[in-house]
Amino acid sequence: MTMDTPRQNLGISAYSWLKHDIIRGVFQPGEKLLMSRLKERYGLGIGPLREALSQLVAERLVVAISQRGYRVAPMSLAELNDIYDARAQLEGLMLKLAIERGDDAWEAEILAKAHTLSKVMEVNSPDELLDVWDARHKAFHTAIVSGCRSLHLLQVRDSLFDQVERYRHLWLRETVFSEEALERKRQEHAALVEVILERRAECAADMMREHLMTPVPIITEVMTRRGLA
Repeated sequence: MTMDTPRQNLGISAYSWLKHDIIRGVFQPGEKLLMSRLKERYGLGIGPLREALSQLVAERLVVAISQRGYRVAPMSLAELNDIYDARAQLEGLMLKLAIERGDDAWEAEILAKAHTLSKVMEVNSPDELLDVWDARHKAFHTAIVSGCRSLHLLQVRDSLFDQVERYRHLWLRETVFSEEALERKRQEHAALVEVILERRAECAADMMREHLMTPVPIITEVMTRRGLA
């Protein structure tokens, strides 16, 4: 262990906790992030918190105010539509490449992740249900596109995921706690897997783009209802 390791760990912790709270709405869009409040909430010093804030500025979840402070980045319907469209277009492209390049092991991984996602697990709280389903849902979609075998495309995809997380969370809360909405997702996932395994690239890409755009009207309604739009 080097002398820098504890400080690095504090920075990573500050980043993870603060990002989680921004995504979950503990800090609202446009809210000023007061250093005194952050120090009290996370029990950390200014150094790790500034490192975390700088990283979140790079991810566009936080904005710097004339180098004198920070605010949570605003949310807008224009950004919502742009990010979701970019994700859907990229995912469609990556899926076509995955169908072209994926092997039997890739197919097996998709089936395994789809099975895990479809299983109902006992959880202790609504937030745990949300976390478990979201993690398995991400793993399912990542297994699909991983067959593209392009580290650079996967990195761009990760960046878009970071920027869309606050919007996704609004959709997740509306979806995960509704059995009807979850059933629709199960059906969409099953149909996607079938077409992917049949190696029908154009059809699969079209289905994927449509699948990824379905949250937009739901998020739009939630943002309007909460005065975020």
